[in-house]
Amino acid sequence: MADIQIPYRPQLNTYRSAGKFPDPSGAGPAVPGTTVTARDVAPVSAGEAAEGAGTPRKPRHIWAWVYGILLTAYTVFTLLDVFVIPHDTMKVDQQAVADIYKTESSAVSSANSSAASSGNEAANGSTVDNTAEEPVITATARGYTYRDSNMTITLNQSYINNTMVYIADIQLNSIAALKSGLADDSFGRNLKEKTSEIADRVGAILAINGDYYGFRDTGYVIRNGILYRSTMSSQTAQDLVIYEDGTMEIITEGEITAEELLDKGALQVYSFGPGLVVNGEIAVTSSSEVSHSMNSNPRTALGYISPLHYVMVVSDGRTSESEGLSLLQLADIMQQLGCEQAYNLDGGGSTTMYFNGQVINNPTSGGSRSRERSVSDIVYIGY
Repeated sequence: MADIQIPYRPQLNTYRSAGKFPDPSGAGPAVPGTTVTARDVAPVSAGEAAEGAGTPRKPRHIWAWVYGILLTAYTVFTLLDVFVIPHDTMKVDQQAVADIYKTESSAVSSANSSAASSGNEAANGSTVDNTAEEPVITATARGYTYRDSNMTITLNQSYINNTMVYIADIQLNSIAALKSGLADDSFGRNLKEKTSEIADRVGAILAINGDYYGFRDTGYVIRNGILYRSTMSSQTAQDLVIYEDGTMEIITEGEITAEELLDKGALQVYSFGPGLVVNGEIAVTSSSEVSHSMNSNPRTALGYISPLHYVMVVSDGRTSESEGLSLLQLADIMQQLGCEQAYNLDGGGSTTMYFNGQVINNPTSGGSRSRERSVSDIVYIGY
């Protein structure tokens, strides 16, 4: 059979480049002595060849691109949903909080009257005198002292274990001066404000960051006598409880429900941990660390010496000037301060202490930069 002329077809490019077919123009590679016959390739019309030559090839991976875009969008949404978008928000009922503290104050006042009439000293927990004289703030060699008719706060700075530590000794006349503040005055997942912003809004005299409850879906949450979350974190999780009589204890969630704590008179329940000092004894070891945290960190802790006598402690960390503290080092400080109970709150970049209108420590959220992290809640002293 005689050789025939085959019009150019685009899909033959790969064969031609491999040397299997000669380029019709004579410019492409060809295998010497090789010819193409009608038995090798079906002939096409000149029109079909021209049409094929001008038609671009369709992308073969378009669905892979679509899948990649959808997967990226889903991942971004999931991250926003977990860390940014608020969930299940509930505005704080300020009137209910006021009624709770009014009721507690009335009950304590009656108890004090009974104690006084029987010749005993007045019990702790008397009502706050809202007509108190102007506070007196005095600078000291290591910090400040705040006094009014309802409270005395002594704030000192100490350099311990290559770390700057801020210690506030607090003596109150009433438990009504120890409160919790929530970001945006609401309970809910991913509601956040800086400690100083919440403190400014609620009129705090002294404040520290709380347990960052909004970063988790579990763990008991009672704030100012209102139960917001009763879901257990784990059978062994330790929570800090502050009661209406000014006492404090560390409980294990698996041994008591949040509802039972409320019935016992709990005003505040914080779920972070662990307990640092329990009944006067150090409760952590050198190997105790919050999950995935470094051994030395900025820290926040709340301690109890006696009814209405508390200690707030924060430490700097993650800088060349302040290494930070281990949990054992923090527990040792709390015990030396005389704490019967002491509890570790959220630390790291969240660690913040606020006093008299300003942040006094050096928060290190975002590396070594001094910058506050937004959090879910604070513990504060105020009216």
